Amino acid sequence: MSRIDSTFQQLKAEGRKALIPFVTAGDPHPGATVDLMLAMAEAGADVIELGVPFSDPMADGPVIQRAGERALLKGISLRHVLDYVRHFRARNGATPIVLMGYANPVERYGLDAFVADASAAGVDGVLIVDYPPEECEDFAAKLRVAGMDAIFLLAPTSTEARMAHVGKLASGYVYYVSLKGVTGAGHLNTAAVAEAVPRIKQHVSTPVGVGFGIRDGATARAVADVSDAVVIGSKLVELLEREPADNVALTGAAFIREIRAALDKD
Repeated sequence: MSRIDSTFQQLKAEGRKALIPFVTAGDPHPGATVDLMLAMAEAGADVIELGVPFSDPMADGPVIQRAGERALLKGISLRHVLDYVRHFRARNGATPIVLMGYANPVERYGLDAFVADASAAGVDGVLIVDYPPEECEDFAAKLRVAGMDAIFLLAPTSTEARMAHVGKLASGYVYYVSLKGVTGAGHLNTAAVAEAVPRIKQHVSTPVGVGFGIRDGATARAVADVSDAVVIGSKLVELLEREPADNVALTGAAFIREIRAALDKD
């Protein structure tokens, strides 16, 4: 059983929902990333999505685009990202880490080399935004053999056929993009999410996490009431982008504690 599966099973037994923060590796300060990850885990993050910086992040809004640009200007590559995971794993053996990014850095690294090195570093899941399920069955199989989960996106525009295909390949969890648009967009419609998640669950057996547009405790709680997990990225990245290096972990942990409290409130 993977760390992601174990985490969701434990949360289900406790009647709680998963909190999954996203941060861009190396941003805003390369030396602060591991401490930030550790602090978020201690503050209540159940899974951490670590973004791989890329120059053309088509699904991301301006906040995460800026984070990726800052990280790239500081020389952060996929090898550095794997190093962050390795150092995190030396101090935390329980919290699952999911790498989230785009195909170009992975293919430049080499698919087989990436799978081997990511597994060795302690990565638990991989979400490649621009790998549609129809084109990465072999990649998903390689991840499974290496003990990692293949995580896929679904959106309001996803067809029943796409959901069914994702259901055959996905493991760990499925990430439902709650909005038509890019990360950080506003106007989250929780009623629409409440309608979409049961429809997705007709096709997938994994937990369903919801992201895009979740910016505070109230919205996170509303989404958690109708899903298995809440994914928060842009608001967190925005909070961190101007923090000095020695305050990044503290700020990140404070935000996670706030969201965790909202999710766990009776």
